[in-house]
Amino acid sequence: MSKVDFYELLGVSRDADSATLKVAYRKMAMKYHPDRNQGDETAEQKFKEVGAAYEALKDPQKRAAYDQFGHAAFQQGGARGPGGGFGPDFSSSMSDMFEDLFGDFMGGGATGARRGRAANFRGADLRYNLEVSLEDAFAGQTVEVDVPTMAQCDTCEGDGAKPGTGMSTCSTCHGHGKVRTSQGFFSIERTCPTCQGRGETMDQPCTDCSGQGRKQENRNLSVDIPEGIEDGTRIRLSGEGEAGLRSGPPGDLYIFISIAPHDLFQRDGADLYARVPIAMTTAALGGDFEVPTLDGARARVKVPAGTQPGQRVRLKGKGMPVLRSSQVGDLYVQMDVETPQNLTKKQRELLEQLDEITTHDNSPSSAGFFAKLKGLFERMGQ
Repeated sequence: MSKVDFYELLGVSRDADSATLKVAYRKMAMKYHPDRNQGDETAEQKFKEVGAAYEALKDPQKRAAYDQFGHAAFQQGGARGPGGGFGPDFSSSMSDMFEDLFGDFMGGGATGARRGRAANFRGADLRYNLEVSLEDAFAGQTVEVDVPTMAQCDTCEGDGAKPGTGMSTCSTCHGHGKVRTSQGFFSIERTCPTCQGRGETMDQPCTDCSGQGRKQENRNLSVDIPEGIEDGTRIRLSGEGEAGLRSGPPGDLYIFISIAPHDLFQRDGADLYARVPIAMTTAALGGDFEVPTLDGARARVKVPAGTQPGQRVRLKGKGMPVLRSSQVGDLYVQMDVETPQNLTKKQRELLEQLDEITTHDNSPSSAGFFAKLKGLFERMGQ
């Protein structure tokens, strides 16, 4: 082991506080880590030296001994420390340091282990696709749904153990939920394969759920559909997903809403659109008709004389309510003028008479268009 001054190795002053030491070691460890310098024996040796330096200086008692006696404090007969080589406890020390320094990134440390253990037993989230009618989306509704899921076992109350039996400390991990194996000078922790991180094993598993603490069943749930809900909206029901393994927390249930196609209305946000065919005579002479609205009433639509195909009439406030708002959209009625078909002889004669007395003033758009078309042909001929 090099006799380079520990403070020089870490690049800090002798009065550096613990936080400064930690930052300095973290930077140097990242720089010389074997994974970043594969095959570089010099970098590997440097990595060991900065680890030894931090191991000595992070402990107040070891640091005080080093400040007073230097490397001699860790020689044979002196205070035990990393200066005398890498003994059997060095792997454990390095593992503890990495858990302390890099736990946020690697999931290490006691807190990270507890979080990981809880996450392993959490139930899965579920998705349920629910189609509702446009009327239900307009007025709001409470819908009953049957969701196939893994629910808590009533026999063992989710514990997984046969009633009347107990739990024993896992003999493999001794209740820690993790086992440690050494790889070189590192000590790696893994979830215990015997208890799957629980730290306990069952004396006898529940016969109804085979020790899982949950079993398959259908659950009937009520889902509140708010007024104005839109296609593609996701509703989250917290805790209504799968039950966790062996009393673990349940997952969530996500309801994905789709709006069924309507026979009359098309929706665009809060506005509704309806296409209504009207006779040519009604479009020419004017008139009116009624359309139903989603609130159960009827609205009268006035057709102005001379209505053109595709012309729209706006019915204010007859559209969809805006979700979680007092605003309401509008209803737009588009009139599709229908050309007469299957004419009788008398009807044809009347239309021919109408055509004979029709002037440009009766059809200004078509008259203007064909006038432009005539001019275009003349220019092309020239």
